[in-house]
Amino acid sequence: MCDECLTKFMGSTATPPEDLSWKEVAQLGLVYGKIPIALLFVEAFYWFLTMPTDTLGPIQVSEAWLWNEIGNALYGAGSHTLSTNNGWLTRIEFHHVSFPGAMNTVSLYVSDECAGVHEMIFISTLVAMTDGVSQKLKIKTIAVMCTLVYILNLTRLILFYPIALEDCLANPDQASCLYGMWTFHTAVYEWGFLLVLIAMWVLWFWKVGGPSRAMDKSLAGKDSWRIITRKNWNSKHFVAIALVVLFIISAAYNVTSNEEAMKAKETLDDCELWNSVSAQCANASHRWDDAIGYAWSLSALALVVAAMTTFTIEKPNSDGKWPSEVERIAKEEERLELLKEQELESAVLEKEKKKALKKSGSWKKRSNSGSEEE
Repeated sequence: MCDECLTKFMGSTATPPEDLSWKEVAQLGLVYGKIPIALLFVEAFYWFLTMPTDTLGPIQVSEAWLWNEIGNALYGAGSHTLSTNNGWLTRIEFHHVSFPGAMNTVSLYVSDECAGVHEMIFISTLVAMTDGVSQKLKIKTIAVMCTLVYILNLTRLILFYPIALEDCLANPDQASCLYGMWTFHTAVYEWGFLLVLIAMWVLWFWKVGGPSRAMDKSLAGKDSWRIITRKNWNSKHFVAIALVVLFIISAAYNVTSNEEAMKAKETLDDCELWNSVSAQCANASHRWDDAIGYAWSLSALALVVAAMTTFTIEKPNSDGKWPSEVERIAKEEERLELLKEQELESAVLEKEKKKALKKSGSWKKRSNSGSEEE
């Protein structure tokens, strides 16, 4: 009976040091999962940003102009021409006698998705969410990396002409000769740029010290503020998140399922297909633009509310340390101290158990020897 009681008592008090509570597991998940969560937020932001046509017009125009100027400088005057598309100077035409079609031209344009902003947002998020790096260095890094992304994207566009020219010289005046150019575009657009961006971030992370950086995360250093995920949530924050979800659902419904907007979109597609200009087409265009604008307004409001709810600005305390890091370290030390106490208690109980077993064995031996003497 004594052994059983000791065993039950040990089982109820001793906890293996490697065990983590569900709260601690959730905290670790938030630490390592904050970058994917942030990327989901910026993906949603980018999707609504580029839903209207030519949202990023100034950037598109700048890339198209540089594309045209550099292309003519590299491949000869007249090889590229710049013209308008939907009122913006974003249309580029390649010219060569080997290109297919009656005019021997290849028409392209810089869309908002081809402007490289998606890639800029992606790499900026990776840098901004990296721990152990000062805010000043992050801002400088984001500026440099966005510039590099702009240059890389422009280089990608400039390479279209020589790829198309080489294939069309081998197979002139055939639409299939443009296959190589489109294959290159698809490969870079779908996964090539992603690999380059991740490589850029990994190299930068290694350059600034990486995981081996001997740095006390509790120290603020020269930073006077930083953005962190909210630690303490109450009912008003959950209500705000519920409103965010409602706004996003309403925005998505307005551009995907709203019957009036869908009819306007179908009419607008027919007008573009047949190059029709009429009052009906103008009304359809106006209605579809209203739907897009409404969705954009709701989604922008939702993302702002979500960001203000999920993140907060933290300032260092009088000791020059981040309060959240001080609190985290204190909790971790408290947890380790508790585990040490449990280990010590477990060792004492184990020792007492062995003593009890030893005494029990000695009593049996004395009883047996007494019986033999009788």
